[in-house]
Amino acid sequence: MTRTLLVAGTASHVGKSTVAAGLCRLLADRGVDVAPFKGQNMSNNARVVVRPDADGQPNSEQGSEGIDQWGEIGVSQFVQARAARTTPTTDCNPVLLKPRGDGESQLVLQGEAHEHVPAGAYYEEYWERAREAAEESYRRLAADNDVIVAEGAGSIGEINLHDRDLANVETARFADADILLLVDIERGGAFASLYGTIELVPDALRERIVGALITKFRGDPSLLEPGIEEIESKTGVPILGVLPYDDPGLPEEDSVSLPDTEERGVVGDDDGVPADRRVRIAVPRLPRISNATDLEALAAEPGVSVVYVPVDGNAADPLEGVDADAVVLPGTKNTVDDLLALHDAGFADALAAFDGPIVGVCGGYQLLGERITNAALEGTGEDDVVEGLGLLPVETRFEGDKRLEQTTVPVDGDASPLLEGATGHASGYEIHAGRTRALEDVSRPLGDSSAASGRILGTYLHGLFDNASVRTAFLDHVAQTAGIDRPSREDTTASSMTADGTGSTPSDRAARLVGEHVDLAALGEPFQEC
Repeated sequence: MTRTLLVAGTASHVGKSTVAAGLCRLLADRGVDVAPFKGQNMSNNARVVVRPDADGQPNSEQGSEGIDQWGEIGVSQFVQARAARTTPTTDCNPVLLKPRGDGESQLVLQGEAHEHVPAGAYYEEYWERAREAAEESYRRLAADNDVIVAEGAGSIGEINLHDRDLANVETARFADADILLLVDIERGGAFASLYGTIELVPDALRERIVGALITKFRGDPSLLEPGIEEIESKTGVPILGVLPYDDPGLPEEDSVSLPDTEERGVVGDDDGVPADRRVRIAVPRLPRISNATDLEALAAEPGVSVVYVPVDGNAADPLEGVDADAVVLPGTKNTVDDLLALHDAGFADALAAFDGPIVGVCGGYQLLGERITNAALEGTGEDDVVEGLGLLPVETRFEGDKRLEQTTVPVDGDASPLLEGATGHASGYEIHAGRTRALEDVSRPLGDSSAASGRILGTYLHGLFDNASVRTAFLDHVAQTAGIDRPSREDTTASSMTADGTGSTPSDRAARLVGEHVDLAALGEPFQEC
């Protein structure tokens, strides 16, 4: 019989994704068939994965049942499936809500995109259908695995949502799941939050809580012992571990961790590389930014600062004072409305005057073009044509269908100075609704789904900078044009090593964090073997 453990929380961002990934890796490394699951997720950081057939097996092509091969899920479940050493499928995250602003989200059921719906309409018209999809996906995963590590969403103690809480309450019910409850002590009030949450969960679920973890602790854990003893006495729930504050390097699930749209923020500047050896990459903080995880591979490089620049219209020149050496336009859930926001904030003139490299990824590629047609299909306005930033001679037309595909493209470093020296292939995924065509001759350094002209490059390939050849070539070009002596590739390689001189992945580090600080034996079989 499949064992299901629901990793729930007292709030958002308490470490659920990290603990779930760590448990998946620990179990997988001991030969346990394990899969991640999140019944309902809200995120614009998605990944393209295969959709299973009726028997739960990944589709290798368009099936006889008419099921498209590709679908989309939240990035955390994609990463957790990789941590579990299993193929990520849409069953890992059967319900995905992708916010696009104005209180609406696109509903994605078992990988297939549906309507944009307001929150009220979702619960009134789609929730039962979403619950059926979640339970169906769970059953398929459970049939093929010994353990399901399910991740909750937000707080399991939201009493206003208990009758429609798919990720927490309903998952615990239909999966007959044990519950591991996480509380973040960094914010303060951890014991009160833990006590209140346990009191507020439905009675039947309270009995399923097998333990709790205190996360993000800085200092001497012995200082918590009196509080731990009292909270265990008051609730009957054992504290199974205190996790120190640590970032294994897993991708962020949503944009909450990014700077606010009205604030400038820098990521990656804490690696000890002096300012005169750093390159600074400006990223407009689009109001509806999506797949911002594309920037994480750049920010993780020694000597690279990713600077998120407000798109608020409060500066005559939004790039003034940023000292940017390059600009990357990220993806967006609503290209048209974010394009209008860029115009209002003065980015069209600022980017035209900028003389460094500019890259647009997916929605960012569409923004760079001359115009967008059939724009009313994408945006919230009624204009059919919206002028682009005018930096690439391309035009994007929006259509009703969405392109979803994992893909590998040839890399032609000779076709763009931004990728000079890059060779081979680059792998990633495409997830977009528009179709882009060239209005005049352009080079194609990354296959047909790209266009380049001079210092400008646009591509539909998400995960572009995860490819070392592309990332290195781009950063070398940025540094060269800016006259910066950035750290060598040897320095970069050394920085990825652990203290004992061996390399490790974010999933390995999450597993180590969990394995060293959690009483896994208290969770019973098969966790006690980890």
